[in-house]
Amino acid sequence: MPPSEALSIDIAGRRVAADTPPLIIAELSGNHNGDLDRAKRLMEMCARSGADAVKLQTYTPDTITIRHDGPGFRLETGLWAGRTLYELYGEAFTPYEWHEPLFRCARDLGLIVFSSPFDETAVELLEGLDAPAYKIASFEAIDLPLIARASRAGRPLIISTGMTSPEEIGDAVATARGAGAGGVVLLHCVSTYPARFADANLRAIPRLAADFGCLAGLSDHTPGTAAAVAGVALGAVVIEKHVTLARADGGPDSAFSLEPDELVRLVQDCRHAWEALGEADYRRGTDETGNRQFRRSLYVVRDVAAGEVLGPDAVRSIRPGFGLAPRHLPQVHGARAARDLTRGEPVSWDMLVSGAPESEGGVKG
Repeated sequence: MPPSEALSIDIAGRRVAADTPPLIIAELSGNHNGDLDRAKRLMEMCARSGADAVKLQTYTPDTITIRHDGPGFRLETGLWAGRTLYELYGEAFTPYEWHEPLFRCARDLGLIVFSSPFDETAVELLEGLDAPAYKIASFEAIDLPLIARASRAGRPLIISTGMTSPEEIGDAVATARGAGAGGVVLLHCVSTYPARFADANLRAIPRLAADFGCLAGLSDHTPGTAAAVAGVALGAVVIEKHVTLARADGGPDSAFSLEPDELVRLVQDCRHAWEALGEADYRRGTDETGNRQFRRSLYVVRDVAAGEVLGPDAVRSIRPGFGLAPRHLPQVHGARAARDLTRGEPVSWDMLVSGAPESEGGVKG
């Protein structure tokens, strides 16, 4: 693995790395509801909300399954129970002829646009549109020929890892690198729709990065924005979320998709979470420096005559912070005043007959 791959990748001129804000991908999926104009309105909403990228899915019912009602082809549980795979994908797919106008629309809006290909014809279509990256969906993460074909374009591959074993993830990453992918990002993903927070297992994000030497992110199917923000705090460099204009409008994935105001919040909160990470050191921010004066220090709290022994009634640890540090209080108590002291004076070593201890540049009394 090239060392630079673990540090950053480039998608349409956008650097993606731990030291850049997370790339926010809005997944349109089938929430265009079969309406090209609605798909464009979705993209406009994503641009207004501040998302970095929009993602399509590139397949037809016949490239992803077959028309069949036998065992395994009809869904029996979950959000789409009772429907055949062919029926579901016939409703949700984005026609191939829509891709060119949608890519153009997204680019005109300043959005990065790419897609998930589900077979070789989809990769060919996306290559013709100069897609800057390819997303491998979690259910296709075991399709090594598809991964190899997409990787040969030399663009970054973003791979969702839902349901995959570590061995399968390793095979996918090795295949992508061996076929020439321009970097790999692994997205932690729980492939239930919607996913429960209790199943989100976000601590897998940094482990993915460490185990496979890749950038890591999150494809999130939980409600709302909380899991995505937590993912950023755990090192996710990519956040992917499904979006819709309104859940009430229906659509194959509307039940676990973000509405416009939620997408705005997702973008803002994820970027603020990344900004808040800062550095793993003990430096204080510039805004904190001025507040050092409000820390505690030693002060004279009553008038004291020269030569008088200082006790708890004469010197206390109080705010503000212009006197000696509170840790010196045991040394100050019992010392004699070198001069008359006035209530409200910050204590310094030259006020004391004993002077500063050796560690402070004087003679310890």
